[in-house]
Amino acid sequence: MSSTDLPSVPPATVLSEAAAVRVAEGERLRSVQLPGVTLSVRSRPPVREGLPPALHIHGLGGSSQNWSTLMPLLDDAVHSEAVDLPGFGDSPPPDDGNYSISAHARAVIRYLDTAGRGPVHLLGNSLGGAVATRVAAVRPDLVRTLTLVSPALPELRVQRTAVPTGLLAVPGVAPLFTRITRGWTAEQRVRGVVALCYGDPGQVTPEAFRHAVQEMERRLRLPYFWDAMARSARGLVNAYTLGGQHGLWRQAERVLAPTLLLYGGRDRLVGFRMAGRAARAFRDSRLVTLPDAGHVAMMEYPEAVAAAFRELLADATDSTPEGDTLEPGAKGAPGSAAGIAADGTADGGPTADNLRG
Repeated sequence: MSSTDLPSVPPATVLSEAAAVRVAEGERLRSVQLPGVTLSVRSRPPVREGLPPALHIHGLGGSSQNWSTLMPLLDDAVHSEAVDLPGFGDSPPPDDGNYSISAHARAVIRYLDTAGRGPVHLLGNSLGGAVATRVAAVRPDLVRTLTLVSPALPELRVQRTAVPTGLLAVPGVAPLFTRITRGWTAEQRVRGVVALCYGDPGQVTPEAFRHAVQEMERRLRLPYFWDAMARSARGLVNAYTLGGQHGLWRQAERVLAPTLLLYGGRDRLVGFRMAGRAARAFRDSRLVTLPDAGHVAMMEYPEAVAAAFRELLADATDSTPEGDTLEPGAKGAPGSAAGIAADGTADGGPTADNLRG
């Protein structure tokens, strides 16, 4: 299959199978009710007891399914979960309609606090990378390591191919786009997304493409689909304009966790040139560049991403002081929230509700 050819999916087949969210073999999907929000969480059982927990956060327009290719490759290393952010995947919209970066981060923090899974190995892609950065900055007690795949951190010169996504944030554009594209099939929409997100669309297998079309059919039937997209895009754009202690780059500088940065050389949404700035911003970082990857390296090159993550995990494990149990919130533990305010100053420990923006 060439880099521009994608398989075709008969519409009748798609319509007949598009009702339910897909759960891959070995995965479990459950719903978790939290204050103000209900989250759908996808998980895989660990191969043995005692493996450290990991949480994966998807990007704009994505879902926990974006991590279904990577998670099985880590079954013997971590106990993986992937969350559907509010309004995406199988998670309903938040009660307050707030789709800002801080609101998404609050949802993640509330889940981790409720589940008692912290500190976790936190992984985020694109929008999820921005959310994960904020979580790691304001709640260091919840994050053991941070892995960011093409994180959506502020850029002064946005790539032209990323402009249409940013335009969703403009009031009125989403309804206009919906009317203009009313005649587009789910297959056409998926082809456009794949062309934008993959370095080489030809890597998408016929089965993966069929599943993506089915998921697109399902989402288009949701009455809140475009609202969630538009409001989340607006939240991302607003986060780009925040300065001071709440700016994403300032928060990146405050992250204490060892950080793995993965950037694709063919990324059409996040500039490859941002890799160097990110490596300088995160104090304990390592940078892996994948020249042929696009925006979703964990889907395109899962083996390479898994290998890089395993190296991060091994080094983080080796650096853990003997006798340190890394219990969340324990006084004196590395990254403890005690005595660390959301702005990084010595004050009361931060909570999900300290987040602003």
